[in-house]
Parts: sequence; structure tokens; C-alpha cells
Amino acid sequence: MPSPGGGGHRTGLLYFSFDDYQRRACQALNEGHGVLVAAPTGSGKTVVGEFAVHLALAAGRKCFYTTPIKALSNQKFGDLVRRYGPDKVGLLTGDNSINGEAPIVVMTTEVLRNMLYGGSVTLDGLGYVVLDEVHYLADRFRGAVWEEVIIHLPESVRVVALSATVSNAEEFGEWLTQVRGGTTVIVDEHRPVPLWQHVLADGHLYDLFVSGNRKPDSPQVNPDLLRLSRREEQARRTGRPGHGRRAVPWSSNGSTRPGYCRPSRSSSAGPPATRRCASAWTRACGSPPPKKRNSSPRSRGAAPPTCPRRT
Repeated sequence: MPSPGGGGHRTGLLYFSFDDYQRRACQALNEGHGVLVAAPTGSGKTVVGEFAVHLALAAGRKCFYTTPIKALSNQKFGDLVRRYGPDKVGLLTGDNSINGEAPIVVMTTEVLRNMLYGGSVTLDGLGYVVLDEVHYLADRFRGAVWEEVIIHLPESVRVVALSATVSNAEEFGEWLTQVRGGTTVIVDEHRPVPLWQHVLADGHLYDLFVSGNRKPDSPQVNPDLLRLSRREEQARRTGRPGHGRRAVPWSSNGSTRPGYCRPSRSSSAGPPATRRCASAWTRACGSPPPKKRNSSPRSRGAAPPTCPRRT
């Protein structure tokens, strides 16, 4: 594995050089500190966890790699087996128990918590614990598991906490320092894998954010979406049909009863009213109304024609 200093050449197990935040996190581990790494998805946080595995093997100690769900544990187990071989890697989940006394053990966080409370001998020689997806600590149902693990781990164990979504990294890092001792907080906001967000509105797919005219690097909410939102809000307050398909009258007399389109019986009802009715149906349903039949549907006991978008 490359040294924490990085470099463009291949050394050991990796073919690439480290990013700046990866170097800083690995250097902190190499100096005996715990780390909290907060970086976007796809930016390579796993490298820091794998460096902890490397340090544990180099020092003849153990490393536990914990994940919140069994699927992630199984995936990480396969990755580490391909790198270090099946003799050095174990897996402990609710479904599998494979080589649990190996120097590298992948497990769900609940398994580690149970080990701590049970005083398991498997903890002997433990040097590093990687807590992947550590933001689960904020989960109202399972968060206590992460908290208990962090508090009850032996003082000699270095914690490597990884997360893409922890929002209060500095505050969380201060708590880790109080509980675990020296902890270095590494935050990186560069997203190497773009995240594009879209909104489906009024039958069209809009970009949620667009580049601003004055500040291209500072995206702003799409003005088209803002106009649609204002139009819908105005329609909701006034009771008049907006550009969308809610509260659109289907008849010329303002009726919103679904299923048929009937012009008013007033003296003003005539071809113009019928045209208005058909237009309202088209706006609501996206297609012209059914053609008029020879006899009324009601007279035959049949259901009136319904809008295809309402069925």
C-alpha cells in the first residue's frame, strides 16, 4: 500500500496516488491518532479504512471493519479476501461466521457491541476499528449501538470513523476527542462523482439547480420551477385552475366532478360552452374527451366516460 505521503507511482497494493484529504487522514493514523473522515460518496473514504487494516497487519495486531448492514459486510469481506487472502480475513454477521479469529474481521456493528458486553476473547490484540457509515449514530432506533461501541472500546484501540452524510463533523469530532482521546477531523467537500437532481413537474423533467448568471460556480434553483410553484400557489389560493392538473374544471359551468363533461343548461350553453368543456377535459386528462354517443350513458345504466388519468 502507498505511504501516507502519496505519490504518482504504484507501491504495494494500490495503483493510484492519494488525494490530499486521504493523505492527511492516513498520516494522522500513522501518528497514532483516531480519525473522523467526512467526504462525499465516491470520493475514496474506504482507502483510509484499508490503511488502518494495513497498519494493523504491519504491527501484528487486529483490525475490525464494521458496517451497518450485512450486505455491506459481505461486500467488504469479498474485497478484503481478494486482497489479503482467505486466511487473513473473517466475517461475523447474524447469518455467517467465517474465520472469526482472523487478524482482519468484517462484521456488523451490533456484533462488535455484543463482543464488548460479553468480554469476548476475540477482542485480544485489537488495534483498529473502522466504523463505516458512522452517521448511523444519529438513527433513533440503532444509533445507541454506535455510541456504545465508541464508548466501551479499549483505550488502546484507534477508531476510524467514515461518513458521507454527517453534517456536524467538527462537533462530532470534539465528542470523539472527549471520549476516545486524540481524534483528527478530516472534511473534504469535493464531489468527484457529480450529483444531478431533477424534478418532474407538469409533465416535464427540470433540472433542480442551474448555474447563475453572475456566479457560475454558485447554482441557483431553476427559475422555471419557481414560476411553476408560484402559479400553483396562486391557483390554490384563488381556486382557479393552474398550469397543473389539479382542480381543473371539466365542465363549462365550473363543475369538477370527474367522469363526464357536461355543458351548463343555462341559455348561454351552446357550442362555445361545449368547446370550453372539451378544452378543460383536454387540459385535465391530456387527451380529447370521448366522442358523444347516440344515447346518454346514464339512460343505459353505464358509467360515464372517465378520464384515463383518473382511473
